[in-house]
Amino acid sequence: MNDPQAVLSLVTLGVSDLNRSIAFYEALGFARKSAAAEGVGFFQAGACAIAVWTSPELAKDANIAFKDLSPAFRGVSLAWNCRSKAEVDAAMDRAYRAGAMIQKQAADVFWGGYSGYFFDPDGHLWEVAFNPGFPLSDDGRLQLPA
Repeated sequence: MNDPQAVLSLVTLGVSDLNRSIAFYEALGFARKSAAAEGVGFFQAGACAIAVWTSPELAKDANIAFKDLSPAFRGVSLAWNCRSKAEVDAAMDRAYRAGAMIQKQAADVFWGGYSGYFFDPDGHLWEVAFNPGFPLSDDGRLQLPA
């Protein structure tokens, strides 16, 4: 019996308003897939996918008592890596126009890159970054150095 390969394939975000979140992620440019699925939104996000599902339903599915965490920092950020500082600025502007709250304007950072942060409508933190040491493949996949 072979052990399965460890692969992050789907990130599910608990949200308070499903339709608002679907519209937000579409406005960011993520391609919605499986639109016929009721009560959930699925988006292709490069090699991984993102799902938005109401927080109470996600908690119920995981057998966890639901507690609204939307205003709380969860100690996690999602990342959108770009090929240049200009792409970071464009992505941050796109997020703002889609309804994101900008947490930190994009700027040069101590590790040699350029990044900023925004919150989606439910308080999920996103970093938008250009890291010259982590190139992207033609299809946008992050290529970690050896």
